[in-house]
Amino acid sequence: MVSAVFHSPLDSAPADAASATAIKAEAAGAHSATAAGQKAMPAPTRPPRDWAALSRSFWMAVLPPACGLGLLLGLWAIVSATTGQSIPGPAETWQQAVTIFSDPFYRNGPNDQGVGWNVLASLERVAIGFGLAAVVGIPAGFVIGRFTFLSRMFNPLISLLRPVSPLAWLPIGLLVFKGANPAAIWTIFICSIWPMIINTAVGVQRVPQDYMNVARVLNLSEWKIATTILFPSVLPYMLTGVRLAVGTAWLVIVAAEMLTGGVGIGFWVWDEWNNLNVKNILIAIFVIGIVGLLLEYALVKLATAFTFEEVKN
Repeated sequence: MVSAVFHSPLDSAPADAASATAIKAEAAGAHSATAAGQKAMPAPTRPPRDWAALSRSFWMAVLPPACGLGLLLGLWAIVSATTGQSIPGPAETWQQAVTIFSDPFYRNGPNDQGVGWNVLASLERVAIGFGLAAVVGIPAGFVIGRFTFLSRMFNPLISLLRPVSPLAWLPIGLLVFKGANPAAIWTIFICSIWPMIINTAVGVQRVPQDYMNVARVLNLSEWKIATTILFPSVLPYMLTGVRLAVGTAWLVIVAAEMLTGGVGIGFWVWDEWNNLNVKNILIAIFVIGIVGLLLEYALVKLATAFTFEEVKN
């Protein structure tokens, strides 16, 4: 005979209550231990600065340019001493520069103006000629790079005209425009247009073919292709062409103004040479270099802001 023993839920209640009490006590102990550990844990501290690394990076940023400038001044002083002071030394040139830049915007007539007005006149010519070259050259680069027929049509012409010295175009400008100022602007235009055409066309030709296939499938218009596909991809190439064109334009304007006269940094150099004022010529060389450096730096920053690197997995 099999007997079954039935346990009432009330019989197991004390055991369940004891187990629950033990679990609560264990949880309370763990919580108190965690709180104690949190109180004992020290607050995070800021890592100490590596002053040696900061000092090393500072000197590596400052010392090489200072050494280069010191080398230039040293060679300049040696050349000045060996030529019998026919070329003024750094000290005399610095004193003359202080005098000139104490009043750079004076005017004593149309042919006697401060260096500031001459620089501004040169920058104005560069801006006009360069702006016209950008208006013509960048769209022309897009069209030449987009269509194979036009690319094969204009490539021989560009290869023929691009190596011509910019100053060789100056007599053509004088003949056509009958004036020195428009002739100088024409020279800037013709020497600035080639880098923008070439770089823009190369950028268009290097757009991935997959993008163009998608545009063909979506039946996009040429305007949509140019604005949504070509322009973002070609922008770094276009800005590189702009940077090269500005540097070339600033180089050419000095030589053009020497030949055409008027107001400008090139004319100022030539006028000071006619007056045998070598100190002012040396100052003009530094002014031309600094202005060109600032233009280059600004365009490099602009190009960097619009250049995106591909993320590699």
